[in-house]
Amino acid sequence: MAKKKVTSKKVAKKASKVLKSKSTSKSSKSAAGSALSQTKSPKKTTSKKVVKKASKVLRDGRTSKNSKSAAGSALAQKKSSKKKK
Repeated sequence: MAKKKVTSKKVAKKASKVLKSKSTSKSSKSAAGSALSQTKSPKKTTSKKVVKKASKVLRDGRTSKNSKSAAGSALAQKKSSKKKK
């Protein structure tokens, strides 16, 4: 069985900072919220809607390192696209 992923304490702190910031975009806050909610929950996965937002955050050159860390964590915890046989 594959190891379930959770958000690390380091990334959770960064996600918290993103959520507290007033100048952060809605996409960054969505990704940060998803990453933060998955801190101690290996069964939770990132929704398709948040995956799109996290991808947008990572591609945008203007976003902070904290936002990118949270978005990367959220993306790493998305549902696998492999079909079950």
